[in-house]
Amino acid sequence: MTNGKSSTRTLVEVFGHDPRDITPVARKFWELSACPFLGKACTKYDHTATICYGTCSVTNANQNVVICPNRLYANNYETIRKVSTDVFGAVQFLMFDEYIKAAITGSKNLECVVALGQNSGKEVKLTKMSMDWVLAHIKNGILQEYVGIEVQSIDITGNYRDCWYAARDSKQNLPPSGHGLNWANVHKRLMPQIIRKSLVYSKSNLVKKGLYFIVPEPVYQRFEEIIGKDIPLENSSAKDVITVYTYDLGPAVQRGQTRSQILVRTVRFKLAEFSARFVTGPNLPSGDSLDNKIREILACR
Repeated sequence: MTNGKSSTRTLVEVFGHDPRDITPVARKFWELSACPFLGKACTKYDHTATICYGTCSVTNANQNVVICPNRLYANNYETIRKVSTDVFGAVQFLMFDEYIKAAITGSKNLECVVALGQNSGKEVKLTKMSMDWVLAHIKNGILQEYVGIEVQSIDITGNYRDCWYAARDSKQNLPPSGHGLNWANVHKRLMPQIIRKSLVYSKSNLVKKGLYFIVPEPVYQRFEEIIGKDIPLENSSAKDVITVYTYDLGPAVQRGQTRSQILVRTVRFKLAEFSARFVTGPNLPSGDSLDNKIREILACR
């Protein structure tokens, strides 16, 4: 094993800890089926909704990949707070329950940024579109500005049941995992979703800094396979700019502890450029390649 990564597919974190971690702290999260990053019950169940798997991250092609978006909320929503600071500066950041208390007991001149999203008020929904997070800047009871945030991981495929049960039973030698990752969802679902939501935000009179996208570094690398690594970058955020924060797991830690989360890259590009590259990107197969593939299948000339 090198840098906490292995060539054999395995589980990296279950209920926030190394699956071979049998310390009392780690096993308590197993017993409670609890998420250490949210401080709440884990929501990652099997397809029958009877077994709480609690899998946060796995390995794939010598990379650690976060598969649960809640993992990206570690350290009291640090990733969300970072967006608030980038957009609004040092304005007080409040989750929705904190905002309620401040609005009731605080000064009439309250100025703050309020987070609307998972476990904080409620998600903002428009028709069939649900915005993951909206950070709203409020001053003296007036909505000044807001910014949108999308948080995505990647869906898992295949079966890691044997590996998971071995970890549950406190075995140190885990069998290889049979999981895969649904990379097809990057262009089928994730990229169109980012484009559509960014377009909505860009049309708002109260949005000045566009859409922020929080995503694991390996997942964004799959975006680059479609849009190319040479997409022109912007120096600052704007209403027609998408800002991407990519994250990876920190180094392996002692048993009983959870790994840190590291900001890898900050990337900004125009929504229009991203959309165009999604449709006609540099890695789009040519018409000739399609012709030849059909000839090959049919054994024709």
